[in-house]
Amino acid sequence: MKIFYGIQGTGNGHITRGRVMAKELQAAGFDVTYHFSGRPKEKFFEMAVFNHYLWNEGLTFKSRNGKVNYIKSAYQAKPIRFLRDIKQLDLSRYDIVISDFEPVSAWASRRQNKKVIGIGHQYAFFHDIPRAGSDPLAELVMKNFAPADVGIGLHWHHFNQPILPPIIETPAIPQAVQINKIVVYLPFENQHDIITLLAPFKDFEFFVYSPEVVPSPYAHIHCHPLSRQGFQQDLYNCAGIISNAGFELASESLQLGKKILAKPLHAQMEQVSNALALKELGYGHTMHNMDPVAIEHWLHETKAVRITYPNIARYLVKWIADGLPAIDPAWLDKIWAEVKVLPVDLP
Repeated sequence: MKIFYGIQGTGNGHITRGRVMAKELQAAGFDVTYHFSGRPKEKFFEMAVFNHYLWNEGLTFKSRNGKVNYIKSAYQAKPIRFLRDIKQLDLSRYDIVISDFEPVSAWASRRQNKKVIGIGHQYAFFHDIPRAGSDPLAELVMKNFAPADVGIGLHWHHFNQPILPPIIETPAIPQAVQINKIVVYLPFENQHDIITLLAPFKDFEFFVYSPEVVPSPYAHIHCHPLSRQGFQQDLYNCAGIISNAGFELASESLQLGKKILAKPLHAQMEQVSNALALKELGYGHTMHNMDPVAIEHWLHETKAVRITYPNIARYLVKWIADGLPAIDPAWLDKIWAEVKVLPVDLP
C-alpha cells in the first residue's frame, strides 16, 4: 500500500507527531512518501525518519510578539504559487492520502478526487470541545485550510466526542527531576523580552529554546537553538515548562508529569482554545500575557498531572491496515479506558 502523508511544518508539533507515525508506518511495512510545507526547507531539522521527503512552501501564519498577524499572513501567502503547487502535485499512484493539517496535499487530493484522511489536533475542532478566541475568520481558516473527507481529531480528553488521545512517544517515567529546572519554548515571543522577564528569578535554571538564539547575559538562563534531542533531554528531567499553547508539546509534558504554564498565541483560535482546555481540565496554568506575577506564582507550584496515553500511532496504523473501517464507538471507548490520569507531587 502506498501512502502520501502531508505534514504542516509551521510549528514543530505536527512534525513531532509525524515522527511517531513514521516509525509505526515503517514497522508495518507501508510505502510512505512524506510531504512538508509551512516553513523554508532549510529550517527543518532532524528529518532522517522521513527519508527523501517532498517540500512546498505552502501556507503559514505570520506572527509578531506573540500575536498572529492575519494581514501579513495573507500578504505573504503567494496564492498563485500555492495554486500551482496544488496543480503540480500528482497523487495518482497513491492508495491513501493522509494530511496532518497540510494544505497542499489536502487541496491536491480534492482536486484529483482522492479521499483524504485528516489526522491531527485541528480535526478535533469539528466536534464539541472547549473553544475560545473564535471569530468568523478563524472558523473559515480552520474549516478550509486543509480539508479532509475523514477527520481523526486528537485531544487530551475525549469530552464525550469521537476523538482520540494524542499521538506521542511513550517514554519511561523520569526517575529524578531537577526541581528548579524549567524549559522555556516561546518561539513566537520576543526572545530579548523573555530573557529580561526571567532574569529576576535567580533560584531557577531556565533552558530557553528558540529558532533564533539570543545570547543570555545571565548564568541561570541558558539559550539554545532548536534541537529535538537536546530539547527532549532537558524536558525529561525538568520540573516544568513555560510555552505557547501548542498541542503536541503540552501532550508530551503531561505524559512526563511536568507542570505547565501556557501563554497562547494571541488571535490563534487553536492555541487560545488549548489554553482553555488545560485550565478547565486542571492540567496546567495559563497566562494571557508575559506576566511576571503569574510566572512567579507558577514557579513555586508543587502540583502537576501525569497522564499515561497508549500508543495511538500503533492503533491508527492498524486501522489503516484494516482498510479504514468506520470508527466504532466501542473502539474509542477501549482506547480511552487505557488513559490513566495521576496527580504528581513535586519535591
